Amino acid sequence: MTRNQAIPAYCHTQKAPLCLLLYALSAVFLVLGVFIQDAPPIPWLFPPIGLLMLVVAASFHHLTVEDQGDMLSVRFGPVPLFRKTLQYSDIVKVEVGQTLLLDGWGIHMSIRGGWVWNIWGRDCVVLHLKKGTLRIGTDDAKNLACFIEQRIGA
Repeated sequence: MTRNQAIPAYCHTQKAPLCLLLYALSAVFLVLGVFIQDAPPIPWLFPPIGLLMLVVAASFHHLTVEDQGDMLSVRFGPVPLFRKTLQYSDIVKVEVGQTLLLDGWGIHMSIRGGWVWNIWGRDCVVLHLKKGTLRIGTDDAKNLACFIEQRIGA
């Protein structure tokens, strides 16, 4: 592909049912905090915990991977507390892979080394960076890997 040919932009959002559990737990904490007034820690402890869980649930409702010209954006949302951008020039190699069961979901270090950003499932794209490794969970691994390969010229 020559430089004159445009590489089409990429944008994919994966949704996950895990946030529904967090929304339900948030509601339970809020309701218990309002209706149980005779146990001293519950009225002042449960409502803030419920609100915190509500924000966390909204932060991990979906995972969006998007091309932004010279960089790749990875963000959870709709509340954008957790996001990351990667310059394509920092990506050395890309491959389709799978996370381990122990890797689970969320943002954390993998037991294999490197970071995991995953919202649901085990399919991922493994990005070998100049400094480290990043596994991005996605239900569109082949298309994402192909797009990134085009962007980095692999």
